[in-house]
Amino acid sequence: MKVVEGAAAPRNGGGTPTWDMVAVTFRRLAPRERLDGVDGAVWALVLDGDTRLETPAGVQTLHTGDAFHADGRSTCRLVALTAAEVAVGTLRAVPPLPNPLVVRDFAGSNRGIVELVRTCPLDPSRDQPLFAASYGGLIQSAMQRTLDEDARRGPDPRLTALVSALDAHPGRPWTVESMARVAHLSRSSLGERFRRDLGRSPGQVLREVRMRHARELLAGTDKPIEQIAFTVGYGSAAAFSRAFSAYHGSPPQEWRSRPGAAQRPETGAAQHRGDGPDE
Repeated sequence: MKVVEGAAAPRNGGGTPTWDMVAVTFRRLAPRERLDGVDGAVWALVLDGDTRLETPAGVQTLHTGDAFHADGRSTCRLVALTAAEVAVGTLRAVPPLPNPLVVRDFAGSNRGIVELVRTCPLDPSRDQPLFAASYGGLIQSAMQRTLDEDARRGPDPRLTALVSALDAHPGRPWTVESMARVAHLSRSSLGERFRRDLGRSPGQVLREVRMRHARELLAGTDKPIEQIAFTVGYGSAAAFSRAFSAYHGSPPQEWRSRPGAAQRPETGAAQHRGDGPDE
């Protein structure tokens, strides 16, 4: 999906520029299928399934109910991780906003707008300028409001405490259930809050913590691989090697032997993988 810059946005009564929305259509994507054929600024809502949003700013996993907007200043790509349905709104122009702008659980906070999108998509073949202007402004307002509410709310202190516990004890046999107990949340609430506040699942955050500790031990000590595996929470050197290779693209011994291992940043391949707990 190539996003290119649009024309100047119309203004609503001389105030803040509003979204000039052209159309809202639905796309069904098979696993690993990419959203193609969308040029220009775009707003999209994941109606069902899991997807991956790739931009120069990084990679984010978007789940059912998440929405994003890309304003045309860079190239972005949306790839289905599972069978997915996406509502795609094309825009001629938008005011400056964070790019990309991702709103977690947009559907949960804006059920009326989602119902409007589902039942009354915007048909570009029909000349409805007032309806189109209202449509774009409504979605823009909801995106901005949710973003502002998230900024005021700040990070959930229960998640902050849990991530600190994971970092302090990466070798514990963590499961989603045990993490939920530490955070005093149900398993489902834990997953929802992680995706909303951190953009990742509990299992992905645990894997990131363990991989960071593993890199530090590989680069800064001469401990054997098996000892490092147990230290960071893996039951065997083989399980650790598989997880490390999947995340970094090379097994731990090879990673350690390369020059400059201590200075290499994390690869982050785990963001592209499943949401299950670590092995």
